[in-house]
Amino acid sequence: MWKLLHKLKDAVVYDADREFYAKVFPDSVDRKDLLRLRKMDHGDLPEVLKIENLNYDFPWSEGVFKDCFRAMNYVNWVCEAPGDAIVGYCIISVMAGEAHIMNISVSPEFQRQGAGRKMLNHLVEYARPRAEKLFLEVRPSNPGAISLYRQTGFREIGVRKGYYPAKGGREDAIMFELDLVPLL
Repeated sequence: MWKLLHKLKDAVVYDADREFYAKVFPDSVDRKDLLRLRKMDHGDLPEVLKIENLNYDFPWSEGVFKDCFRAMNYVNWVCEAPGDAIVGYCIISVMAGEAHIMNISVSPEFQRQGAGRKMLNHLVEYARPRAEKLFLEVRPSNPGAISLYRQTGFREIGVRKGYYPAKGGREDAIMFELDLVPLL
């Protein structure tokens, strides 16, 4: 019980000591440990849209993000660095025993520094008590994300032909699945 409460506290409460030690003893705290997730709100949309537009040739519109706020089965988070700078965001849909990662994106200047992994792990733990399986799609042209998903335990289950808009046509999506129910 105490272990669960401490885990919940660590997810909800930001530990200011980490930031202090990071400033005083820079090598004592990993940069990714200073990142925190919180629920996204409408005031975050300008920063979220900036990241979306930097990362994608065919970005989601502001309207799509607003639809995600309205959907009862969607949950939206932002990932913040010290100083409240938004470095990424993630969106998940959970319904009928299944969860689906709709979007996960990290600002280009913070990529390959642990923010994507932190958000992905957060989504997995959020989905675990609510769903039996977690799904996502990824472009074959995104090897970094594919590697991260495989390292996290996702397995490839198929291809959606022409799923994504792309320059000069359409791009397939690789479908991934993660079993959330432990095998006995």
